[in-house]
This record gives sequence, C-alpha cells and structure tokens, in this order.
Amino acid sequence: MSGGEPLARPLSASALKVQEAIAALGLELKVFELEAPVRTAADAARAVGCEVGQIAKSLIFRSASDRAVLVIASGANRVNESRIARLIGEPIGRADPDFVRERTGFAIGGIPPVGHRTPLVTFVDRDLQRWPRIWAAAGHPNALFELTFDQLLRLARAPAVEVT
Repeated sequence: MSGGEPLARPLSASALKVQEAIAALGLELKVFELEAPVRTAADAARAVGCEVGQIAKSLIFRSASDRAVLVIASGANRVNESRIARLIGEPIGRADPDFVRERTGFAIGGIPPVGHRTPLVTFVDRDLQRWPRIWAAAGHPNALFELTFDQLLRLARAPAVEVT
C-alpha cells in the first residue's frame, strides 16, 4: 500500500460492524482504517496504491416505491440510472443522506457491500471482475478492505450486471 498505512488502534464501531458481517459469512478479510478519509474512488485508489477501476464504490438509489437500491460499481464507471431502473422495473433517483443512513446504517462515503440495517436490492458492476483484487468501503470514510470479485458477489449476495 502507498499513501496511508493501517492504524494500530481498534476499528471504529461502524468498521467493526462490517468486519463482523464479513466474518459471519465465513470470509477472512481484514478491515483497516487509514489516517485520513477516502470519500471518493480516486482518494481510495491513491491511498491503497491501485487503479480507480479497482475501487468498488457503493451508490444508494431510492426507487419510486421507496426501496433502497445498492449499486456496487467500479470506481472508473458512472452508473446508468435508466439501466438500473429497467432491472428493477421502476424509476430510481439518488438517495439523500438521511435515507441512506436509515436503510443501510452507514453514512455516505463509507457504505460497505455487507452489514446493512435493512435488505437492499443490490447489483454488482460486472466490470469489477477484470481486476484480480478490488477494494471496498468498510462502514466508515477511513475504512477499507481488499477482496476478490467472487468474494464481493458472495458478500453482496447480488448478481453481476452491466451498470454503465
């Protein structure tokens, strides 16, 4: 890694919740926290020394029927909202911070692929499979963990789809 080194102190409560959710699914992945927040895919890529495309960014949308929709996209991709709306059969729009926290239990900037407060309609960007290793948020703007595409699908319990 370059840029930021894991902190020696214990994980924040939200990052610990993600670590426990990962362990509950039988995966041995290590959540760590950086000294500074990584609120964007570019920030995260710089912090861990990888390509922006290797960052699995989590975006929450709100459907017309008030469902929370999580799209885990490659940091290099822009989500085509019309495509996701067709997949779920109704219009979607960006969710506000209160909706995101209420449905996921996490704040924007640290949404993980696992450990949410309520069930979410979830899709994983199939472009992430081109990378042998990817990085995902772990419940806090400073927290990340490294995993493979197959591990991401297992954690998210979601199909891989075209999101662009």
